[in-house]
Amino acid sequence: MQRKAYVTGTAALLAALLAGCTSGSGDDNPTDNANADGAGTATVAAQPGKYRTLPEPCGAVDRDTLGSLLPGIGQLIDPVQRDKAYQGEATLTYNTDRKVGCHWKVESAAATDRLSVDFERVVSYDNTVSDDDQAQKLFQEMETAADLPEPSASTSTPTPSSSSATGTPTGTATPTATPTATASDEDSPSPADSSPGATPADLQPRVLSDLGDEAYLDDRLSTSGSTAEPRTVTVVFRTSNVVVTLEYEEQPMVAGAVPDSKEMQDRALDLASQLADTLNG
Repeated sequence: MQRKAYVTGTAALLAALLAGCTSGSGDDNPTDNANADGAGTATVAAQPGKYRTLPEPCGAVDRDTLGSLLPGIGQLIDPVQRDKAYQGEATLTYNTDRKVGCHWKVESAAATDRLSVDFERVVSYDNTVSDDDQAQKLFQEMETAADLPEPSASTSTPTPSSSSATGTPTGTATPTATPTATASDEDSPSPADSSPGATPADLQPRVLSDLGDEAYLDDRLSTSGSTAEPRTVTVVFRTSNVVVTLEYEEQPMVAGAVPDSKEMQDRALDLASQLADTLNG
């Protein structure tokens, strides 16, 4: 009898263990699924940016382009001074993997020209935010701070009907954009903040659609009361996780002279296109 009881107890213990194993294997699925979901969330990490390094800024602009943007370089007789002017001066930075820049300043008989180029490589420290998204956020903050005027439809090629329909563009001092006002302007256009109706719509500060992933151009003429009014053209564009800022300024030596907006914008945009190609190359 005692032996029979022992066998019965052993059988009961084995049955209980088997039942526990069966129950445990049934519970594994939700646990495994939960772990899988958790692992899936962790592995859906935001993608790193395309760029891991930045170009050498003072070497990013070739001599021909510098000669165009800074005409005074060609007037420097001393070859040592001329070479120094071409080399530019690197912007002080403590992390060349993240931000670098270079600036140039050259005086001529007609004007003092300044050029600066800055590259910033954006890195997101949030696993849920990609480097590109973080760079896009930075770019949008810069664009908002620039306070560009609202684009107005059909103002680049105005007609009498489109002029009345367009009305006053936001952020400009021009009451209406008419062909008469544009045609009567001087050959060298100046911005609306210096002479109402003087700047064609296609030269106003604006968003650019054909440079990098997103870009904008700002054009401002200082009216601080100085005898010679400097004009500053700024081009900012983003390519993946790098934001490039180009600032081109010209201050005439002669009082009353106004730098040519179109000429400065063309030069700045040409350089910006070269810098974009440098990044993509």
